[in-house]
Amino acid sequence: MLPATTRTEIWEHVGADVNPLSNVMEVDDLVDAALVGFDRREPVTVPPLPDAGQWDVLVAARQAMLPNYGNQHPAEWYSTVA
Repeated sequence: MLPATTRTEIWEHVGADVNPLSNVMEVDDLVDAALVGFDRREPVTVPPLPDAGQWDVLVAARQAMLPNYGNQHPAEWYSTVA
């Protein structure tokens, strides 16, 4: 499960209380996980993602869609909605 947020001093600066929120990751855990990813030479580290295979699937899907991002015109379904 992804954390809803990370506990940092930013919450206090904006006058919000992070304590009532559930699924809050501690900043030390986030940093430690990021450093592990750095040591592994991961191009992107998503600390709360326990299944690295899911990241690979996401990257593959994004790569498959890349050629269509440079289109000059909107997709057909969009241009017919009016």
